[in-house]
Amino acid sequence: MKEKIVLIGAGSAMFTRGLVADLIRREGEFDLALVDIDPEAIQVAEGLARKMISARGAKVRLSASVDRRELLKGATAVICTVGVGGRRGWEQDVFIPRKYGINQPVGDTVGPGGTSRAFRMIPAMVDIAKDVLDLAPQALFFNYGNPMAPVCRGIRKATGAEVVGLCHGVFHVGQELAALLGAEPSAFQYTAIGINHLTWFVEARIEGRDAMPRLQEIAARRLAPYQSEVPSGDADPTRDNPFSWRMLQLFGAFPAVLDRHITEFFPQFFAEGRYYGKTLGVNAFNIERTIAGGDRIYAEMRERALSPEPLGQDYMDRIGGEHEQVIDIIAAIRSERRTVYSANLPNTGQVPNLPAEAIIESPAVADGGGLRAIAQRPLSPGLAGTLATRFQWVETIVDAALEGSRRKFIQALVLDGAAGSLETATRLADELLAAQAVYLPPLRD
Repeated sequence: MKEKIVLIGAGSAMFTRGLVADLIRREGEFDLALVDIDPEAIQVAEGLARKMISARGAKVRLSASVDRRELLKGATAVICTVGVGGRRGWEQDVFIPRKYGINQPVGDTVGPGGTSRAFRMIPAMVDIAKDVLDLAPQALFFNYGNPMAPVCRGIRKATGAEVVGLCHGVFHVGQELAALLGAEPSAFQYTAIGINHLTWFVEARIEGRDAMPRLQEIAARRLAPYQSEVPSGDADPTRDNPFSWRMLQLFGAFPAVLDRHITEFFPQFFAEGRYYGKTLGVNAFNIERTIAGGDRIYAEMRERALSPEPLGQDYMDRIGGEHEQVIDIIAAIRSERRTVYSANLPNTGQVPNLPAEAIIESPAVADGGGLRAIAQRPLSPGLAGTLATRFQWVETIVDAALEGSRRKFIQALVLDGAAGSLETATRLADELLAAQAVYLPPLRD
């Protein structure tokens, strides 16, 4: 069958380029429809994609619109990379909590930033899901937008749409662990289970042999300079990820996706962002630099898209990023290759001691039925405990977003644990809601 892929949120700084490059390398015939509500962003995305397709003479038929309903009919796959509020909204998710002594290195998954982002993302994604069900009910439906678990849970709870959450984090950490073990990625097998951005590698093997003892040896070496609050020598925690290795020592499982994300799930250990002699989001995983990098990449895309000059051949080289598995996944489903990927799906029993219907990131097999989660053994009580309150936070912020409830938004901030008091959570909630009001429906309570 000829695929018609609809990319919603095509103004993403890197995703569109990577997806188009992957389609070109497939050398098949595809329809690619680009959607973004920002007219300038869709002009940039379309201009860049047309140049890439033309440079290689690819058999990709391109269309673009600010109205997704114009392009959804006949879609065989819908991929969402939506970020409501863009990078300017993201800045407020991080900068406002800083005034309350809460420093976030990312601010898009949990913490006050993830809570604020979920509140504006969920209603928008529910509306998209309704259009997908109306116009392309048989399409494969993928979400890349953060925060992954609340967005996917909100879509399924409100609409029943069978959205699948995808993230390259587990895949990339698997590659990093393989390299540390001196193994080829193809020889490294693992099982990783959790919530997106706190997904535990509970098993690791190299050609069938248990690799966990060797990872524990690496942990001991990695942690040697981190025996005091300020590391010794030239140790750099942003390179060494000491908190993740310490969690391996404590829980016997390695967490993805490393300290930049993992620290946000344990705010009790990082008061005011203190992190091995540095400050999270400031001189450790500087968030201004991250956002400025996105602005710079978009500006470069815009310049290339609107320039009369042709693209260099290296522009089609394979690049890493969130996009890099989705075309392979679609191909695996169509060919029924039964390939295993990490995916975010409802818990229908695959992890028996995690909540039913919670969105779990775990191994799933791609076959003719789509992506289907693979049954796993129960997690240890300790690992399940690190996830338990997070899944309840997801339920709370999902209900808050679906109901437009200020009260439940505050509840979610309390459950998250970064705010030091009820009063702080309330003031923080009101400031975040005011700053993001342009992206929100009217509050009901």
